[in-house]
Amino acid sequence: MNATQRLTGLAILGVLCLILGNGPSAIAQAPAAAQDTGAAKYTMAEYNAYQACAAEKVPATQIKCLDDFVSKYPNSTLLNYVYPLYYQAYGAQKNYLKMIESADKLAALGEKIDALTRFNAYYSHATAYYAMVSDPAVGPNASKDVALAKAAQAAAASALKTFEELKKPDGVTDEAWAKQKTVSQLTLNGIAAQAAMNAKDCAGAVASYKAALALNPDDLTFNYRLGQAYLCMNPPQQMEAFWSIARAITAKGATQAQSAKVKDYLRKLIVNYQGGTVCDSLTDAELNELLQLAGSSAERPASYSIPSAADLSAAQKDMTILTVITDLKAGGDKGKLTWLAACGLEFPEVLAKVIDVVPGTDAVVLKMAFVTSDAEFEAAKTPNMEVRVVGQPEAARVEKDTAVHFTGTLTAYDPDPAFFLHWDKAKVKEEAVLLLRANRRLISANAGDGRWSRACTHRSCGSTYCDECQEFRPRETGCRWRGPERA
Repeated sequence: MNATQRLTGLAILGVLCLILGNGPSAIAQAPAAAQDTGAAKYTMAEYNAYQACAAEKVPATQIKCLDDFVSKYPNSTLLNYVYPLYYQAYGAQKNYLKMIESADKLAALGEKIDALTRFNAYYSHATAYYAMVSDPAVGPNASKDVALAKAAQAAAASALKTFEELKKPDGVTDEAWAKQKTVSQLTLNGIAAQAAMNAKDCAGAVASYKAALALNPDDLTFNYRLGQAYLCMNPPQQMEAFWSIARAITAKGATQAQSAKVKDYLRKLIVNYQGGTVCDSLTDAELNELLQLAGSSAERPASYSIPSAADLSAAQKDMTILTVITDLKAGGDKGKLTWLAACGLEFPEVLAKVIDVVPGTDAVVLKMAFVTSDAEFEAAKTPNMEVRVVGQPEAARVEKDTAVHFTGTLTAYDPDPAFFLHWDKAKVKEEAVLLLRANRRLISANAGDGRWSRACTHRSCGSTYCDECQEFRPRETGCRWRGPERA
């Protein structure tokens, strides 16, 4: 993004005035010598030499003239008029370092100059720096100079402080003065923030951008830059950054193209912050919620946050499909966090009762009921899960009212009107198909970690999962028993 286009014009001007009538031309017009009264603090020769330099129109020639003047009159009381001429001449040559040097020499006169002149000196240093880092020819290297950045940051701070000493001039309305003050403060805070970023002073940049936004809360550029300043802090302040960037997207002055570009950028930041594991639909929902909230408040509520990758990882620890279902049904913040962590995860060997089988060309859809006990298994008549089995056409032969294991990716859930899970890319574990018979009981198969428990559990033919328990051979080949006798 173009950082602060409206500042560039001010920077290029080499401004040494506000609306006070003390512009470069006015400030350069020293009063005539008063030799007879003794009131003048300079001689007629000094005055004439100064006027000769002021009349010169060629920058290089004018600089030579000014050098000669300073060499001859190093302590002249006209230096407060000479340095602005230097600044203008170097500005015409785009010699930014010399512009800054001239502004600093003017500021160094200290109490010999009034508050307005001091303000103009600091302001000129700051705007010269901004013009320099914005110049494609020298900006990339100048932006890396930390010393220059810190000096510009200090100059902008001094200008802001000195501005408070200025009095509204006669003939200027309160409205015009307030407007000019706001423009100057926005400009200086923007430059201070940019310089702070270049100096790696991220906290300083945050302070300056927030000062600018206090004057114009809906500014697209300052909100965006504030977000970047939060991100460069150590440690990064992601929540504050996301909020500020969202404020940029919702800014009234943002074009549709600008909003779309920054929105895409913010979405990528959120995806990276959460480790890239959250379902796309959930990321979109988080982003839309953030934009809605940030669009109505400049400050982020302390209660608002987006779970980080570490938060999601902690939620996934010891997670089973049973704990997921329990949390989702409970709802609230815990349910929200659980779903962010669970959506898109693959769960192995989930056990459920088959209610219906829907064959298809691309996939077989199993309507299933998740159960955790014999009683639930017997009572289950309606499905609470839809499992899409891909690349396994033989799954269509799974019998209704049997229990099967499957491994699949959890993709969605419906909280209302009836709780329902959606699975995709599933594979049925053939040897885990249970053919329930009257004399074969299901013993808490989904307890604990979601897999079969180590307790004696009837298995499908061919299973050797449990030690000292019944073992069945593949169907149609007969089964044999081992371990405890059947009750």
